[in-house]
Amino acid sequence: MIKQGLNIKLGQSLSMTPQLQQAIKLLQLSSTELEQEIQEVLDSNPLLERTEDSQPDSESNAENNDEKSDNKSESATEVKSDNESPEITTADSSNETIPEEMSIDADWDDIYDPEWKTSNNNELSNNASDFIETMHSAEQGLHEHLMWQIEMTNLSFQDKEIAKLIIDYVDDDGYLTESLEEIHKSLEDILLIEFDEVEAILTYVQHLSPVGVAARSLGECLLIQLKQTDTDNTNYKKTFRLLDNYLDLLEKRDYVGIKRELRVTDSVLQDLIKLIRTLEPKPGKLFNQSTTDYITPDVYVKKINGKWKVSLNGNTQTDLRVNSYYEDMLSTTNPKEALPKDTSKYIKENLQQARWFISSLENRNSTILNVAHAIIENQLPFLQYGDEAMKPMVLSDLASQLGVHESTVSRVTTKKYMHTPRGVYEFKYFFSSHVSTDTGGECSATAIRAMIKKLIAKEDTKKPLSDNKLTNLLNEQGINVARRTVAKYREALAIPSSHDRKAYA
Repeated sequence: MIKQGLNIKLGQSLSMTPQLQQAIKLLQLSSTELEQEIQEVLDSNPLLERTEDSQPDSESNAENNDEKSDNKSESATEVKSDNESPEITTADSSNETIPEEMSIDADWDDIYDPEWKTSNNNELSNNASDFIETMHSAEQGLHEHLMWQIEMTNLSFQDKEIAKLIIDYVDDDGYLTESLEEIHKSLEDILLIEFDEVEAILTYVQHLSPVGVAARSLGECLLIQLKQTDTDNTNYKKTFRLLDNYLDLLEKRDYVGIKRELRVTDSVLQDLIKLIRTLEPKPGKLFNQSTTDYITPDVYVKKINGKWKVSLNGNTQTDLRVNSYYEDMLSTTNPKEALPKDTSKYIKENLQQARWFISSLENRNSTILNVAHAIIENQLPFLQYGDEAMKPMVLSDLASQLGVHESTVSRVTTKKYMHTPRGVYEFKYFFSSHVSTDTGGECSATAIRAMIKKLIAKEDTKKPLSDNKLTNLLNEQGINVARRTVAKYREALAIPSSHDRKAYA
C-alpha cells in the first residue's frame, strides 16, 4: 500500500547561471565564430554597440577617450608591446571642402591633392589587381568539365546520352564505378543499342580531358595515357608491356622480377619507371581542389630583446560598450521623463545582457592569454629547438598550474591558434602523452614523431628502415618505445611502410 507524506531532504546541486552559460559558450568559439556571435548580439541588443561606431560629442569627451585609451595601452604594454601596428597617417579632411557645384570641365587634380594620387598610385593598382585575383568564381568539377566537352562535340543525341550516363558513374578520382554491362543493361531498353556502341563511347570518353578518365582500373588508366605520349620512344614498348602484364610486380617493388621478365638492365628499368612517373594515376584529382580555409591566429608569440612575449591578435578583438543614451534614460529622476514600465523593463533586461556579454568577452580574452602564457612557459624548448624538444604535457598539468578546471583548458585550446616564429599551431598541438626514458625522464609523443621523421629522412632509400629498426635506434637514444608504438606514430605522420618506401634508384 502506498502512503503519502512529506519528507525533507538536503543536497547540493550545481546550477549554471545565464551569465556562466554565456561565458562558457564564448570561450569555446573560434575567432570567426565569435565575430558572428558578436554581430548577432549587436543586431538583437540595442544597448550594445561597437566603440568605434560612436563619435565623441565634445572635446572633453574626446580627451577622456584619449586618456582611457592611453591608460589601457600602458596597462597592456608588457603583453602587447610586440603587437604594435605601424602608425598610419591620413590627410585631415576637416579643412578641405568640396564645392557644391563643379564645372563640367573640373579636373580631378583641382579637387584632390595630386601628390597623394602619385604616392598611392602603385598601391591602388596593386589593390585592384589583388581584388581581381582573389575573387571567388564558381569552381568547375570533373563531371561539369566532362559534360561540357560532350555538349561541344558532334556526337548524335543517342551517343551523347550514353556518354552522359558513363560520366555519371565516374568518381572524383576519375574511375568508372559501374561495369559496362550494367550501363548497357540500363540503356538497351530505352535506346535499343548494342554493347559495342557503349564500349565505343567509353573509349571516346576516356580520351577526353583529362586523358584516362572513366578507366576501369589503374592499369587501363595508365595505358591510355601512355598511348598519348611519344610512341617512337625506344622504351615505349617495354613500358607498355610492364603496365599491361607486370603492374603487380611494380606495385610490390619487385624490381628483380621485372628485370627478369622484361630482360632489361638497371639503367633501362630506371628509364621505364621515370616514364611511368610522368603519368597521372588519378586523372580527376586536379578537379577536386577544395577552397582553402585560412586560419586567423588568436595569439602572437614573438621574441623581443631576448624575451618571449605573448599577445592577443588585435585584429580579432572587438571593443564593445553600452549605449550611453539608453543607459541615461534609466537614471533620469524627472517624473515627466519617466519611461513606461514595459519600456523600462525592456531596457533593463538588455542593459544587463549587454554588461554580461562585455564581461564574458573580457573573461574570454584574459583566459586565452593566460593559457597561452602557460603553454609558452612550458614549451620554451620547442620554440628554440623545434619538435624534438617538445615536452610532454596534458590538460590536467596546465589546469593545475593555472588553478582552473580541466574542462576550461579544453575549451580554450579548441579551435584556437598560436602564431609563432616556427609557424601557426593549434593550442592542442602543444599537448601530448609521454614515453619514459632510460634516465628516468619523459619524452613527448610529438618529439618521438619528429625523431622518426628525421631518421626516415636520412635513410637509404634502397634499404629503408623497418619499424623494428626504428625502434632499436630510438632505444639506443634512451627512449623506451615499443615497435607497435613506432608503427602508430609513423602512420600518424602519413609515412608508408619500409616496403612501400623502397625505391629502385
